[in-house]
Amino acid sequence: MATAVKTQNIRKAAFLRRINSKSLIEIHKSSGQNIKKYIKEFWTSKQRKGNSIHEISYRACFKSELPKYFIESLTNKGDIVYDPFMGRGTSIIEGALLGRQVIGNDINPLSQILVKPRLFIPELEAVAKRLCEIKLNKRLRSQMDLSMFFHPQTFIEILSLRNYIIQREKKNLLDDVDCWIRMVATNKLTGHSKNFFSIYTLPPNQAISASRQALINYKKKQVPPYKNVNEIILIKTKSLLSNINSNHVKALKNIGIDCVLLSKDARFTPDIPNNHVQLTITSPPFLNVIQYAQDNWLRCWFNGINVGKISKKITVTSSLKEWTKFMNAVMAELFRITKHSGYVAVEVGEIDKGKILLDEVIVELGIKNGFKSEGICINRQTFTKTAQIWGVTNNTKGTNSNRIVLFSKP
Repeated sequence: MATAVKTQNIRKAAFLRRINSKSLIEIHKSSGQNIKKYIKEFWTSKQRKGNSIHEISYRACFKSELPKYFIESLTNKGDIVYDPFMGRGTSIIEGALLGRQVIGNDINPLSQILVKPRLFIPELEAVAKRLCEIKLNKRLRSQMDLSMFFHPQTFIEILSLRNYIIQREKKNLLDDVDCWIRMVATNKLTGHSKNFFSIYTLPPNQAISASRQALINYKKKQVPPYKNVNEIILIKTKSLLSNINSNHVKALKNIGIDCVLLSKDARFTPDIPNNHVQLTITSPPFLNVIQYAQDNWLRCWFNGINVGKISKKITVTSSLKEWTKFMNAVMAELFRITKHSGYVAVEVGEIDKGKILLDEVIVELGIKNGFKSEGICINRQTFTKTAQIWGVTNNTKGTNSNRIVLFSKP
């Protein structure tokens, strides 16, 4: 026990030296304490160094460099890394690649559809073979008119694949190859380049309404062209696997066998024992910025998920008071499951043109629930085009930069 505590103290001291180095430091007063804000570029924003397997589209997802920085700094191989709002699973996949045990949770069941297949990666040849085995069914009909998104023949291929997946799932016959195909197809439904099933529309991490798409088509004088569904799935598969090697595949599978993926309210996760997690790294729902269920309505349709039920479960509020109440309960639950000398890193942003800094709100909630604040790491960066499209731009509204509030459990 003494050796373990000594190792943890050495690791913590090394991390604090690392974040102090060349940082601009500001002091923020919270709950009677002086909280340090460390400001610099902690990880690169100028290029993507993350593994290709991360490249699954999802609203408000952070780059893999963010969780990697904290996982490498604050955990050892075999330690448990947790994300209560896993979304596309960046923290989960990165943790697995780094040899950490992982627990993921997201109240939206779509999240597991996006995460689990990348822990059990099939051979490209097996994916191609399975796609050829899925028969077209021209008699299938949809209750939803999606002709503004898809060419008639493309839609037949989508419906056939959708029917195959749903029927296999009902019979409990889905295997790793099926799940991979479902994940890739879910991500290629709509987008703004040629390698999506749809005609030109908004980025793939958000599906606009059918009426808005019809208006785009009218203004751009465009008609959905034919897209080969199987061909696009294989192109995306090759892209996801472009820098995956056999060691990666083995590492992901080894972690995947024992991983825990939940679809629970992050405030209530009884499946996770007390004092169990070494590091939580997460980004909670934004305050009235992103409508997660609404943005994923088409993905939910493809997977047979009732988007109405999901909408009622996902916390999206314009009230800072309600958001604070929700996050206070989340922090209480995180305190319960975090190991002594473990860590919680929460990535949040600023809203209302910088008038509300959620990192300062989270600091108070963490301290209130028993955590010790280790400071706020502010990673300065330039936003992507995608971020600008959904209304987040530097120094105007949305998040100004990655702001990670770091806590330790005494």
